[in-house]
Amino acid sequence: MAPSSSYTLKDVVAYAKAYGFVYPSSEIYDGVSALYDYGPNGTELKNNIRKYWWYAMTRMHPNIVGIDTSILMHPTVWKASGHKDAFNDPLIDNKDSKKRYRADTLVEDYISKIEGKIDKEIRKAKKRFGADFDEDKYRAESSVVQDYASRSCAITERLGRLLEVEDLAGIKSLIDELEIACPVSGTKNWTEVRQFNLMFETQLGSTSEGGKTYLRPETAQGIFVNFLNVQKSQRCAIPFGIAQMGKSFRNEIIARQFTFRMKEFEQMEMQFFVRPGAEMKWFEYWKDLRMAWHRSLGLKASKYRWTDHINLAHYANAASDIEFDFPFGFKELEGIHSRTDFDLKSHERHAKKKMHYFDPETKTSYIPYVIETSMGLDRMCLAVLSDGLRREQLPDGSERAYFRVHPALAPYKVSVFPLLKKPELQEKALKIYQNLQWDHKAFYDDKDSIGKRYRRSDIIGTPMCVTVDFDTTDSVTVRHRDTMTQDVVSISKLSRYISERTSWEPPKFS
Repeated sequence: MAPSSSYTLKDVVAYAKAYGFVYPSSEIYDGVSALYDYGPNGTELKNNIRKYWWYAMTRMHPNIVGIDTSILMHPTVWKASGHKDAFNDPLIDNKDSKKRYRADTLVEDYISKIEGKIDKEIRKAKKRFGADFDEDKYRAESSVVQDYASRSCAITERLGRLLEVEDLAGIKSLIDELEIACPVSGTKNWTEVRQFNLMFETQLGSTSEGGKTYLRPETAQGIFVNFLNVQKSQRCAIPFGIAQMGKSFRNEIIARQFTFRMKEFEQMEMQFFVRPGAEMKWFEYWKDLRMAWHRSLGLKASKYRWTDHINLAHYANAASDIEFDFPFGFKELEGIHSRTDFDLKSHERHAKKKMHYFDPETKTSYIPYVIETSMGLDRMCLAVLSDGLRREQLPDGSERAYFRVHPALAPYKVSVFPLLKKPELQEKALKIYQNLQWDHKAFYDDKDSIGKRYRRSDIIGTPMCVTVDFDTTDSVTVRHRDTMTQDVVSISKLSRYISERTSWEPPKFS
């Protein structure tokens, strides 16, 4: 039977905890909402994704350099960036359940339900017409689909306009008109919508000598304030980029969807500085390049889609999101934004320091425009986990569960087993394991039957298992996770064999 990946979010959460990927933070004290800890396997997965992003940005692109800026910054940074005055979420409470929600998310979930009805109509039509089904034609001609699509579009556009002008009363009216109910109480007994700033406050120094600042809500501002430092010290010529990875903090009121939305999370951002007027060319360039990066991870192409922003941020003149089909639907995974010259110009005004770049080619001085790529590392881990979990029925009627992850991302690259718990086999297996450790994240296991050890490796995504048996002299048996096929490989060539199969060449996933 073909492998199935129909795992719910509840399944993913249970799997992540059981197999050492993600734990609730401070669980022995009943946890803290929207905070999570990464276990041994989750840490390895996260590090591998982080490394691949960093290498793709700073090694594969000749004019991008990396920095690592402080989490705490001068408080005026957040005034200049607009976060102090405009970094707010529209919140609404249900009076019966006492639960708090983002008002715009309630409307977006309503829109998603309409789109779900469209998908249901498409599936029914496919089943009815079979091989002759033309989806594009059906979408254009079906009155039911057209009605749903028109309604979805109208609500989306209206929500965008209301958010753009921060019409909180209008958002409340929209929720009332759509008769959106609280997911917990089922009632429509809502409070008014109000704004809530998401930044965490903290203190610099003692109360007498320091002042109030904030934990950074994004890593981008550390790049902008160091624009000239990097440009001059590295002799960068436009166009060039600055990349950064690091922790950010947002006081998310709504804790849901596992690691998708957290109070403490890690971002991977790159700001690409270009000449004014050239930004749209580079915007399209980075859209193509970032999607190619995602596709190289081996996740299903059908899980990705583009969504253009209707309600642009105050700093942007274009913005698109790469959305991923998580177990709870399509949600933003990475944003590509044309930020204009807003940030550098605002920092120039607030700091009273020139942020201009002198272009030796045009002999002019200007404030560059910026193209941003911004991705949440925790969301990327969740995408890999939710896409990779598989279950399949084997020919003997038993069921196998495994984690189908790109070999380069797998927490362990290889497991080494003695066939039986015999001293002569254990000694050979341990020697092979110790030699492989120099080049690969390897795991040694001699407990339980060989079948159970295979399953333990499969479920955490280990792409290969090496088995040492009584016939092992100069060669070993290598068993592959996805196909369960086996190869006989010379011990002297084993490390190279593993390296070739855990490289970044895109896998041939079905």
